[in-house]
Amino acid sequence: MSSHYKKVAVCMSGGVDSSTTALILQEQGYDIVGLTAWMITSGGKCCEQAIVDAAKVCEQIGIEHHIADLRENFQKEVIDYFLKTYSTGRTPNPCVVCNRYIKWGKLLDYAINELKCDYIATGHYAVLEELDGEYKIKRSKDKLKDQTYMLINLTQENLSKTLFPLGHFEKEEVKKMAKENKLPTANNKESQDVCFVISPEKVQDYLERYLGQKPGNIVDCSTGKVIGQHTGVYKYTVGQRKGIKVAYPYPLYVVSIDTENNVVFVGAKEDIESNNLIAENVNWINGTPAENKFYALTKIRYNSTAKLAQLELIDDNSVNVEFEEPQFAITPGQVAAFYSLDNQYLLGGGWIQ
Repeated sequence: MSSHYKKVAVCMSGGVDSSTTALILQEQGYDIVGLTAWMITSGGKCCEQAIVDAAKVCEQIGIEHHIADLRENFQKEVIDYFLKTYSTGRTPNPCVVCNRYIKWGKLLDYAINELKCDYIATGHYAVLEELDGEYKIKRSKDKLKDQTYMLINLTQENLSKTLFPLGHFEKEEVKKMAKENKLPTANNKESQDVCFVISPEKVQDYLERYLGQKPGNIVDCSTGKVIGQHTGVYKYTVGQRKGIKVAYPYPLYVVSIDTENNVVFVGAKEDIESNNLIAENVNWINGTPAENKFYALTKIRYNSTAKLAQLELIDDNSVNVEFEEPQFAITPGQVAAFYSLDNQYLLGGGWIQ
């Protein structure tokens, strides 16, 4: 069907990527509206600024701009999850959770039911391929910007209502388009950090504000000796090297966190290399794999390279992952994303236990 009859809500965050997404789809002949989620109540500059910037872009390109008040949902699904995960000694991934419950949850519902749109579009760098009604997520043209890792929870139902226009562009091309079209967001800085922790506050300070100080011991994992003190286990993440603040003959890394006994275990770099992980709540983009045991490339954090591993299905939603080579700092609470052996397609992913 021709794009002229299709109505699309572009999820606009006030950044250059989502702004250019709106521009591209408008040029392709879609009937588009801008849609921004209002996510935080406190004097969050990011949210206020995002809404204003998105509105400016919509005004300039001549489309309606809608705001969905999702503050309550965002608090419950993302912020509470973030605090709870840290308080249990794990490292959360709020963007993946936000994609699942906010963007492809409440925002998609709002676009389809309230705004009567056919699709939502986002500024993610990913490619969507469709063959005979089955959708596949492919890595973007710009391999450095590729954001498929963040999309592990999407379902066929979600994908049937989604457009990813930026997957076929390099980031530089997107910036150039925004500048040439004088979009008000053309020079906006990338948001790298947790969007609801407002600079200059650091994540650690934010956590302390909500979780309070809980002093405890820092212990050398190889000797069992107490070598220092901490003010809260939630301030540490597996693999962390900076900020341990203990003088030692060699560089120390966080090896594990014991929330029950309020202990942070530290050790040498080799103490946190491991060949194995178990991922739970796994979502397979194209259905559960036919084989019980197979090889795939596995990525254990957003900015790491996908590495060869053997996957063995434990049951419908968990998988045992055995890497060919030891991996540095496999972190509980983070996402393991699985890719095809040619590193082109996202197979799915789950949460590292």
